[in-house]
Amino acid sequence: MDSETNYLDPATLANLKGLELKARLIVEGFASGMHKSPYHGFSVEFAEHREYVPGDDLRYVDWKVYGKSDRFYLKQYEEETNFACHILIDSSESMLYRSEQAAVSKLEYATYVAAALAYLVIQQRDAVGLATFDHGVTNFVQPSSRPSHLKQLCHLMETVPTQGETAMGPIFHDLAERIKKRGLIIILSDLFDDVDSILLGLKHFRHRRHDVSVMQVIDPAEQDFPFEDPTLFKGLEGLPEQMIEPRSLQRAYRQEFEGFLKQMRAGCRNLNMDHTLMRTDQPLGVALSSFLATRMQRT
Repeated sequence: MDSETNYLDPATLANLKGLELKARLIVEGFASGMHKSPYHGFSVEFAEHREYVPGDDLRYVDWKVYGKSDRFYLKQYEEETNFACHILIDSSESMLYRSEQAAVSKLEYATYVAAALAYLVIQQRDAVGLATFDHGVTNFVQPSSRPSHLKQLCHLMETVPTQGETAMGPIFHDLAERIKKRGLIIILSDLFDDVDSILLGLKHFRHRRHDVSVMQVIDPAEQDFPFEDPTLFKGLEGLPEQMIEPRSLQRAYRQEFEGFLKQMRAGCRNLNMDHTLMRTDQPLGVALSSFLATRMQRT
């Protein structure tokens, strides 16, 4: 492969086969532009160091401490278990939207981000699980840190069915009850649903003491509304088709959409959750940088 190829570009990734390969190339492309390790910033369970004793797992040796002290120390984690991350992906029909300004749909973009994050988590030997949902939870895979687990998650994301509308509030309540162990919840969705219902569902995660990161994936046309000629808008998630004169609606639409984004940002902030807006015309590095910068600040 050409080392100069930009594998953070959604258009480039769209031409490659296999989500697992895409995940590796995204992370490698992202890591090559960083001075610090991209694997830092997920685990919230680190407790302390302790001195190495024969028989300990060498995977947990802190080599930076060894380089400074010439002595072996291991990283210890609370409950001697790995950090658990759950990635939740919205696979409802609205996530299939792709405008002319974007190389991939919102769902494809979301799976690229999810696969890259899963790759990162497993690389640092932490556990990652996955759930997909539309009108209900369609897949629920428990977290694992096995390297082979990434293949299973990627296959599931590549074959997930997309159908119908979603009701995120009740779905989040359901998932909050299913996910027993406290950890990191990453949500990838356009959040096209009733804001109050969504926030109530998110509040349930906080009640369970989860750390929550909301990654709102949108198409550039949904925010910019670049349409000028009379356009037939296809209804998604059960809405009818409508012929519309876009120029008469541009200003009002943009104000309404920005108000929606503002509500979501404020709601997440009030719940002490991260909110990251991701446009499908942006390189994947923008999405990962924004997310990891927030994680590093928190940990």
